[in-house]
Amino acid sequence: MSVTILSLGCITHDWRVPLDDTLVPIVLSYRDPADHLRHPGSLGIIAGRVANRIANAQFSHDGTTYQLAANEGTNQLHGGPRGLASRNWDLEPDGSTGVQLQHQSPDGDQGFPGRVDFTVTIRLQNNRLIYDMSAVPDRATPINLAQHSYYNLMGNGTIWDHQLQIAANAYTPTDGALIPTGMTALLDGQPFDYRQSKLIRQADPAQKGTDVNLVLEQTAQNPAATLSAPNGLCLKLWTDQPGLQLYTGAKLSAKAPPMEAQTHQAFAGLCLEPQHFPDAPNQLQFPSIIYTPERPYHQRLTIEVSPV
Repeated sequence: MSVTILSLGCITHDWRVPLDDTLVPIVLSYRDPADHLRHPGSLGIIAGRVANRIANAQFSHDGTTYQLAANEGTNQLHGGPRGLASRNWDLEPDGSTGVQLQHQSPDGDQGFPGRVDFTVTIRLQNNRLIYDMSAVPDRATPINLAQHSYYNLMGNGTIWDHQLQIAANAYTPTDGALIPTGMTALLDGQPFDYRQSKLIRQADPAQKGTDVNLVLEQTAQNPAATLSAPNGLCLKLWTDQPGLQLYTGAKLSAKAPPMEAQTHQAFAGLCLEPQHFPDAPNQLQFPSIIYTPERPYHQRLTIEVSPV
């Protein structure tokens, strides 16, 4: 098993998993690493400072309203047009099977208050890839990172015949711009109810696509999500985050030559993005994402891939 990490955006550029006599490329990527800069598409990035959406690209804290850089209509997505994914991080080896990446985001970056020192350590341990993400701000500021790989355990084709199970009983409903209403609702009757393992094509027979934040059951022992493919590969994901954004790639398209044998098209990969809830700075009933020098940010994500 091998993993390639880029300094640009902490991108997980390539992940090869041995299966029989082949190596399966299980994350979508471009053949040329520089195409992540020329044609950004969130493939494998660490999204931030604040992953997901912030309504009207603004929030208020302690009586001050902060206007952020918008990049999805009037809203901000994944930290803005020059978020962490577009920055070249400092990258150094960390032991024989890991790397440590660091980036200092200045006060006012994309409109966010405060200087923040980000550190992401990525380590391959046998068949597990472990992401440790931390951030230390110099004043109160929102932080919400998300690892954003698109997975296809077959290495090519679409994800319709993948089997998925997610340990979530609820979700956060949204409006037409995918901004949460502030409520949480049970998954009963929803097509993206994956409490019981099911084929993705079974959950979405009309192939409309899914882009939803699921409210995770907090269990450290059991995986938050399990994904398996017809070739026998199985992915398990553990996280300490309260939410998981499930995106089945309805808007994926070919922007640059893909990794060999891959195709970039709608539903060619799906994202399992552990994170805090979208628009949390404007939704006081959601868990807070305001961090301080005394309360720094940390997230740990573990992904295991192996034959069933």
